[in-house]
Formats: sequence, structure tokens, C-alpha cells
Amino acid sequence: MKWGNVDGNQSSVSCTRGMSGKGFNVPPSAEFVARVSGIATMCKLPFQETADGLDAAFVGVPIDTGTSNRPGARFGPRHIRAESSMLRSFNGWTRAAPYESLRVADIGDINVNLFDLKDTCKKIREGYRKIVATGCIPLTLGGDHTIAYPILQAVAERHGPVGLIHVDAHADTSDVILGEKIGHGTPFRRCVDEGLLDCKRVVQIGLRGPSYSPDNYEWSRAQGFRVVEAVECWHKSLVPLMEEVRSQIGTGPVYLSFDIDSLDPAYAPGTGTPEIAGLTPIQGLEIIRGCRGLNLVGCDLVEVSPAYDTTGNTALTGANLLFEMLCVLPKVKYY
Repeated sequence: MKWGNVDGNQSSVSCTRGMSGKGFNVPPSAEFVARVSGIATMCKLPFQETADGLDAAFVGVPIDTGTSNRPGARFGPRHIRAESSMLRSFNGWTRAAPYESLRVADIGDINVNLFDLKDTCKKIREGYRKIVATGCIPLTLGGDHTIAYPILQAVAERHGPVGLIHVDAHADTSDVILGEKIGHGTPFRRCVDEGLLDCKRVVQIGLRGPSYSPDNYEWSRAQGFRVVEAVECWHKSLVPLMEEVRSQIGTGPVYLSFDIDSLDPAYAPGTGTPEIAGLTPIQGLEIIRGCRGLNLVGCDLVEVSPAYDTTGNTALTGANLLFEMLCVLPKVKYY
């Protein structure tokens, strides 16, 4: 069902842009539809089985079989969807109007194999091939960070090597963990191995924590990545940083991957591998809003683990960050 606000009354209508006549899905207002009612889709948007006809789609990838510490991220997508009922149609700060600009829906979850991580990666890759083939931009609800690897395989097949803005406490560039090359600590090493990334246009922000070597990010720098450690972000706005990032990324296609553990666990405790002294939610917003104007071809929000999120704040933050990602996609209208 497509909801719109007509003369102050909530009606089952579609919002239409005058110039194109194209209908847009609009989330129902809580003034008229109780937040706790209905099926828990992302932002209470309509559910659609495929990405056909969509400009952007929310899609869940419910796995945690690539996790090295606390499990539970397989339940992240449903937890984020539940908390997303607080979101509204417009961005009150930036004046973005995504639902007057793009046709968006929730297309459900990739049907993963919880007993076979390699098969899961195959299923994710095949699922995202279908999504991006339609021209739709995927906004992904994770799931552990393993998922970025098969998603980027599909994205790079369509767009060629892409830039990457990677927000995380960890570089996720390990080669082998416990004898395995695929896991949530290895996705961007695999992406480099396969030529999926334009390494001159890769930025990693928020990295921190104890390491197994004196310079834990030496490999990233050797590839040409820009590494911004969390300590460089302390006590400051990241708006100037994002001006530099936009200049580095340029006009080429870029993917945004946001691990919720980039935020300090005081703000986002519900995650599998928390590290102290991280980013604030304000800095998270500055990073995402700083992506406005870039040629974003996909985004993800990963590693929400509900069992450690007793207040729901981590999932609520994740839902808001995903909404902010929607607001900075190409062609979004601003008032």
C-alpha cells in the first residue's frame, strides 16, 4: 500500500512528482497509523518481492556465521526494521525529501545458508546481481561484515572497480582467520584481491583498538587507502574531513559500508566486536551527510547484534543511519 498525506488526512494514495507522473511510496504518518501496527518493514514502507521499478531498496542479509566474537547479527535486519518505525518522511535537519525523489520499498531478505558461509556468499552475490541489474541502489541491513564482499562483487560487475567509504573500528583486511579466507575480518582484502575496488578512492574512518602488529593498518596504506584512525577524529567535527574525502572520491561510483562498531560502545553496545573510544553518532551523521553529491551505488549498515542491545538504541541508531544514507543518494530532492 502507498501512503500519502492529503489535506491533513492519511490516505491510501501515492505521492506523484508532477514532471514525470511517477508514483513514489511514502511511509505512513504515526499521526494516523500506529507505529506498532502492521508488518515490520523498513520505515513501514511497502514490501515488494523484487527491485523491479525501484530507484532504491532496503534489503536484509541476516547472517553472523562470519563473526569472530559475539554472534547475533543474523537478527540485525529484523531488529533494525522494528526500530525504524520511528522514522518519518523528511529529514528535518537537511531538508531532504527522499520519498518525493525516489521510488523506495523493502524487498525483504536474501535467503542465506546458515550452515555454509561460502554458499551464503554465492546466494548474496546472485541476489545482488539481480538487484543492481535493474538500476536499483541497494541499502543493506546486516548481518555481519562478511556480506560486503559478495555485495561488492555484484556491484563491481555492473560499475567496474568502485571507490569505498568504509566506516569501522576494524580495517577488515586480514588475509586468513582460523584457516579461512572468508569472514567478517577479511572482506576488503578479498575485494582488493579480485580488483573490485579503485584503491586510490578508498577511505577507512574510525579505525582503532589493540592489534597484532605495531602498525595494524600498514597493508591498507600500502594499497593506497586513506586511513583515518579514530584518535584523529576525537573532539572535532568531521565536516572538514568529508570535504577532503569528496575531493578524493570524485565523480566515480562509490560504495558506503558502515559498521555500527565504528561508533563508541557507549552509543552502540549491541555489536559483536566493540572497541572503546570510537566515533559519536553526530560524527556518524557528519560522515554520511558528507557523502551528498557523490555517485553512491550502494550502502550497508552491518553488525547490529540485538542480544547485546537491551535498550534498542543500537538498532535505532542503525535505522537512522540507513535513513540518512537514503537521503544522500543521487537525485534526492532537497527543500
